[in-house]
Amino acid sequence: MTGKTKNRLAGTAGGIVNGLFGGGGGMVLLPLLTGWSGLEPKAAFATCVAIIFPMCCLSAAVYLFQARPELSTLIPCLLGGAAGGVIGGLTFEKIPVRWLKVIFGLFLLYGGVRYLLW
Repeated sequence: MTGKTKNRLAGTAGGIVNGLFGGGGGMVLLPLLTGWSGLEPKAAFATCVAIIFPMCCLSAAVYLFQARPELSTLIPCLLGGAAGGVIGGLTFEKIPVRWLKVIFGLFLLYGGVRYLLW
């Protein structure tokens, strides 16, 4: 299987997860891009962010029309997400890959436990 085919399959898997759960495609993409497609870890993290943004925009548009969430709920989340994106983008090159993996793993663990207990 070629690298392009693997990347397409990784993107498809990420898109399906993102569409089904309204986000979270990175939890599928990152391991596939590093382990399966062979991307360097920092390149895989950056690729995930670049890929997930348009997928989240599309998913958000669908959810906005279907669920019609309250604007008072959306605004703080959008502001927090924008601030986190700026901080993450500015510090990305300074953080060792090992720490990125630990932070990503902790977020996955927290999300999984929270989801199971919710």
